[in-house]
Amino acid sequence: MMNQETFKNTVFVLKDKLYRFANRFLEESDDAYDLVQEVMLKLWEQRGQLTQLNSIEAFAMQMVRNMAYNKIDKLGRQAKYLQQLPGDIQQEQYPSLTKELILKMIDQLPEKQRLVMYLRDIEEYEIVDIAEVAGLEENAVRVNLSRARTTVRLNLTKVFDYEKRRIG
Repeated sequence: MMNQETFKNTVFVLKDKLYRFANRFLEESDDAYDLVQEVMLKLWEQRGQLTQLNSIEAFAMQMVRNMAYNKIDKLGRQAKYLQQLPGDIQQEQYPSLTKELILKMIDQLPEKQRLVMYLRDIEEYEIVDIAEVAGLEENAVRVNLSRARTTVRLNLTKVFDYEKRRIG
């Protein structure tokens, strides 16, 4: 049985990562915060079974993903990734622009590619762990990651070419 101290050191320490993940799905940061609180509560209630899992983190991320999708369905709210790029994005500075832009481009990818690229490139998960969180074969993770990176690279190239022409 997992006690409070163990729970704090193995599960509660994940809350910031879980919040960032939830925030990729939900428009309101308050919703993401509430969702993570809910996940923590559920994990605490299931603490007896947690020690049997390969990866508590992967399990927690799956819970966040599933609950976020349920919330999006329930609220009928557009998920973040459906939002368009704002028109004034070209005025931002390059370093911040690039990170912001990459995140926006990831948000616009098909669901599996978005999930895989976010977990690998933003949260720096290993392929094997991504497979577990996403419920995919490792090979499918690699294929989706490759497609996602190619799409983002192409879109970034278009933006920078546009910037060069605009500046030049």
